[in-house]
Amino acid sequence: MKTITIAKGDGIGPEIMDATLHILKASKAKLSFEEIEIGEQSYLKGQSSGISPEAWASIRKNKVLLKAPITTPQGGGYKSLNVTMRKALGLYANVRPCTSLHPFISTKHPDMDVVIVRENEEDLYAGIEHQQTQDVVQCLKLVSRPGCEKIIRYAFEYARNFQRKKVSCFSKDNIMKQTDGLFHQIFKEVSSEYPDIESEHYIVDIGAALLADKPEMFDVIVMPNLYGDILSDIAAQITGSVGLAGSANIGESCAMFEAIHGSAPNLAGKNQANPSGLLMGALQMLTYIGENDVAELIHNAWLVTLERGIHTPDIFHQGKSKQLVGTREFAEAVTQHLGESPKELPKKSYGSNKPFTLPKLKENKPLHKELLGVDVFVDDKDKIPQQVAKRLQKMELPDLTLQMITNRGVMVWPNGFEETFCTNHWRCRFLPKSRKKVDKEEILTLLQNALKNNVDVIKTENLYSFDGKPAFSLGQGQ
Repeated sequence: MKTITIAKGDGIGPEIMDATLHILKASKAKLSFEEIEIGEQSYLKGQSSGISPEAWASIRKNKVLLKAPITTPQGGGYKSLNVTMRKALGLYANVRPCTSLHPFISTKHPDMDVVIVRENEEDLYAGIEHQQTQDVVQCLKLVSRPGCEKIIRYAFEYARNFQRKKVSCFSKDNIMKQTDGLFHQIFKEVSSEYPDIESEHYIVDIGAALLADKPEMFDVIVMPNLYGDILSDIAAQITGSVGLAGSANIGESCAMFEAIHGSAPNLAGKNQANPSGLLMGALQMLTYIGENDVAELIHNAWLVTLERGIHTPDIFHQGKSKQLVGTREFAEAVTQHLGESPKELPKKSYGSNKPFTLPKLKENKPLHKELLGVDVFVDDKDKIPQQVAKRLQKMELPDLTLQMITNRGVMVWPNGFEETFCTNHWRCRFLPKSRKKVDKEEILTLLQNALKNNVDVIKTENLYSFDGKPAFSLGQGQ
């Protein structure tokens, strides 16, 4: 008997959770439940993160959370609990199966059966932002080798475990050569270890276009955080409805399962909400703990219910649907069809009853790191690059000199076009003239010279090489 933590959430959350639990109990799943309170009521009780220490303790003890949608109160001071939980518990993999249910649920893509595996912790969602000048703000895009390897390997292990034939990678490494370039590079490295699974890569814009137009081309897709967040919602919607999709958030020791939709407070208490999204999340939970046979039993009963035209208002279609039901009645219909198999929709099989775990990360060999120079970012209201350069050259050391200035990534000095629009945010690259590397003390002296000459330094980035390979971008136009 496995104890899981449940959170009924806000809005329609309690209704769809009760419906889901009704089905799980009817299926004889070997589960017991420990309920916690999170979300709006916790926020209003003074928990700034929306969760109490006791609730955290339950999740960390049981390691598995089934969570209904929650509401974050409007106004400042309230952070997203979903993001907090994913990061605090190390839930690095977000897994969203998106399958069409044609002809019972309307869709333009009847053959779509895609699983999107999204990196869940890094990328722009690190949430590190700064305003650096009056006109310019920045958001740091952080991508790590272990983070990339974990999510990419998870995608291949998922494909192998659930008899999927192909893993596709979407990135934008033609532009972001360091961050997305690392994601693509590690995809190539990991894919070579899975010769039984086909692999391919697309630049994210053409990949997204193909996903929207010909989703049957894809099987499992792995992506960095932001692209995965956007495209997983698109993929769910084009199968027929975001309301039918569930989501798994997987970590090394904990996991959280949920519907991908929100709390829909306007529907709360009306017995109209579709519990299918949370139910699909619960099925992912069952496979995670090794109850594949129970997941299969419930999934096929759910498919039979949809085939019989027993639909909630969100998917009810005049002419296709046979019976309009509420949340409770839909759940009861699923329980009545336990043990049956669909006639037209493909029967669902989850394979072996064994949960899969990722191999441990291998330690990478240490790389030789050398300091080659420094990018100094300055706030200067002058819009003429040559004038900015004159001020910056006063900072120079005998063998550490200004080599390039860019504005918003485009080189504007020593070469540039007068048509280029410049803000008050300048990246100024200092490199040695006669050596290959510099000392950190020289950078400190450079910054002291900036202070003496009233240059407003807002940030510095050291420029490194690793095993002799420069690890920083050129200015656009170089």
